Amino acid sequence: MGEIRRRATVVLGATALVAPLTLALGAAPAQAASCTTQTGPYQKQVEKFLGRPVDGRQSTADCKATRAFQTKHGITPNIGYAGPVTWGVMDLMNKQKAVGKNPNKAGKCPVDKGRIACVNLTLQLSWIQDGKKLVHGPVPVRTGRNGYETRTGLKKIYWRNIDHVSTIYDVPMPYAQFFDGGQAFHSAGVSMWNPPGSRGCVNMTRATAKKYWSLLKNGDDVYVYGRKPGT
Repeated sequence: MGEIRRRATVVLGATALVAPLTLALGAAPAQAASCTTQTGPYQKQVEKFLGRPVDGRQSTADCKATRAFQTKHGITPNIGYAGPVTWGVMDLMNKQKAVGKNPNKAGKCPVDKGRIACVNLTLQLSWIQDGKKLVHGPVPVRTGRNGYETRTGLKKIYWRNIDHVSTIYDVPMPYAQFFDGGQAFHSAGVSMWNPPGSRGCVNMTRATAKKYWSLLKNGDDVYVYGRKPGT
């Protein structure tokens, strides 16, 4: 999601336009759907992730636990089916957890730029480092979905607006820090694992966006690399 309004001048990033986040991007329905009795192709993996008995057979308790997970993260339909989307989210969570406190172990994010915000699209993680020193993170983020990918490469923060509101969709973008043609870090009121993703911006929880706001400034570098699953 992204759009810039600088006083009288409006600069739009076409790949960063986002529809209201409560629409069509997996917002949990007001009333939960009925549980399915069908065993899914990732039944054992989902059972293990949720701490359920791993027998590979759908049960009422399995379905309720799976459905609660789906509802929490805006995965639809939320009927408790252990399908590829649900397992994909869980698998990503496992991989994020495995990173620990060494997100730049592979050395992909530059360590010769001073303070820099890094975004690993493959793992949907971001962090701030200063040289080789980890300053904050890693934290889960939500980047651009298929067709609206967050663009890769080395960029700089060039405009910040703590109370930014999209003039196209009238969607709040708190703590917005723009770094590439309308793409920005900003707070979003959805789960960071809510599929399929944003339309270009790097969504964060409010707490994370607020922390990034305090740690970054205009002119600071941003490095985006990797490829979001499903794009």
